[in-house]
Amino acid sequence: MIKHVVSCSTGKDSVATLLLAIENCPRENIIPIFCDTGNEHEVVYQHLTYLEQALDITIVRLKADFTEQIANKRNFIARDQRKGRKYDTIKVPLGGIDENGKELFRLKKVGGGRRIRWSNKAKRRALAVLHPTGNPFLDLCLWKGRFPSRKAQFCTEELKRNMAVEFQLSLVDQGFQVLSWQGVRRDESESRKNAKKSERIGGGIWTFRPIVEWTALDTFAFAKARGIQPNPLYTAGMGRVGCMPCINARKDELLQISKRFPEHIQRIAKWESLVAQAGKRGVSPFFAAPKMTNREASKQTIGVVVEWSKTTRGGKQYDLLGDLAEPTACASSYGLCE
Repeated sequence: MIKHVVSCSTGKDSVATLLLAIENCPRENIIPIFCDTGNEHEVVYQHLTYLEQALDITIVRLKADFTEQIANKRNFIARDQRKGRKYDTIKVPLGGIDENGKELFRLKKVGGGRRIRWSNKAKRRALAVLHPTGNPFLDLCLWKGRFPSRKAQFCTEELKRNMAVEFQLSLVDQGFQVLSWQGVRRDESESRKNAKKSERIGGGIWTFRPIVEWTALDTFAFAKARGIQPNPLYTAGMGRVGCMPCINARKDELLQISKRFPEHIQRIAKWESLVAQAGKRGVSPFFAAPKMTNREASKQTIGVVVEWSKTTRGGKQYDLLGDLAEPTACASSYGLCE
């Protein structure tokens, strides 16, 4: 027997995918799942309930638990007695090229280096906050000692993908075959432009992406034709309805969040303080840039980035018209206000 597992975030793509599954598969074999990151807007949970009532289905909630990882990190930090130092390096040309035509060089250590082991001060600071909170996103960041970034987007893997795969494997262990329905569109991003409509993962699991050729507007129209309302966050200026805010939030999205949902900005500010204490560096901005120094990172708080979101001309001046729009007015990049 095949179980149709449909990932549902309450976003436009996943809702359209869920509707397609309901229309084409035996309802008793459909299992919608929602991977709760812990960094969601309350409207997302409300929309989950709306979908369950409107479609007469039950959406299974999945939530990651990092209690064991945090306990292991506490033990590692408390017992860390490593020797040695880590140095920054620079390339020193050797005046030649190798067989591949690349310049020959050697790495030269610069500066006094940094101790590899945790200092006693850093140990005390981290051990004071390294306790599970029950919030998956925050606990993940406490364990890692940092927030995710564009180049290290471990949140998607740890909070969504791993949870979905673990759930699907549990169905396989029960003797079912699994068809994993995913709301992926090729025009979403460069990394998804070659997404296959279906493929075999192995171990009794297949992936099916029925809307790969759709546009964003197609998904809204499909749901509307079936009487299903979109997540209200789309009319509040959000391009996505996942984390609030997401580490990949656009400048205009962050501005809308700060105006409409300031409590979420305040929450991130508190998390920045906790995660900073859990990391060896002692600083951890939510929106970190690559190769940022400790001094630079300490100034890149969520509050500073929000102020930047209010500016124009590359951050050179504040948007003089920015305060004219009412924070409760409809603001949709998908034309949902018309």
